[in-house]
Amino acid sequence: MSADFPLAILAKAPIPGEVKTRLVPAISEGEAVRLHERLLRHTLAVALETTACHRITLWTALDHAHPLFLELAARHAIELRPQPEGDLGERMHHALAHMGEPGLLIGSDCPVLTPGLLYRCQAALTEADAVFLPAEDGGYVLVGVRHANRRLFASIDWGTDRVMAQTRERAKALGWRLACPARLWDVDRSEDLGRMARELPGLLPY
Repeated sequence: MSADFPLAILAKAPIPGEVKTRLVPAISEGEAVRLHERLLRHTLAVALETTACHRITLWTALDHAHPLFLELAARHAIELRPQPEGDLGERMHHALAHMGEPGLLIGSDCPVLTPGLLYRCQAALTEADAVFLPAEDGGYVLVGVRHANRRLFASIDWGTDRVMAQTRERAKALGWRLACPARLWDVDRSEDLGRMARELPGLLPY
């Protein structure tokens, strides 16, 4: 049985040369696009097992009217909204602020997210000011907040292994209590493909 809380997903349109570029040439550009689409569909399926469809917002980038986005919205009755201009922190803050209540935000790069983990993260917000699922590469695959604050994402070196550590510093400066229920891995680097082949071969496009 699903819960009922807001869940935002940041998603790029599956456009060649724009998604999963760090996996090329380990895989072809076309395979990278197909992998991106499979990961997004998988992420949405997990989200739909977790919370009500009308509570899910897909925040789109690159091509807001891409056929994949339109298909997912029509099939699953989820909301589509365009990501605003700005860096990743600004876009995450915007999505979290739009909720108007405690909720979670995820990307589409973490195939090991489960409904159980999402439940735990949302439950953590009853006591913590923010919840994160740190990633093994130094970033994070989920953030949730009780109240959105732009300062949480200020002056972060996005795309580096310092992201989670710097975000902890911002939270400390705000006087926030953090919860980090688990540490996960996502699919950003060529070495992650081998892990997928061992643990989740059904998601690979080849």
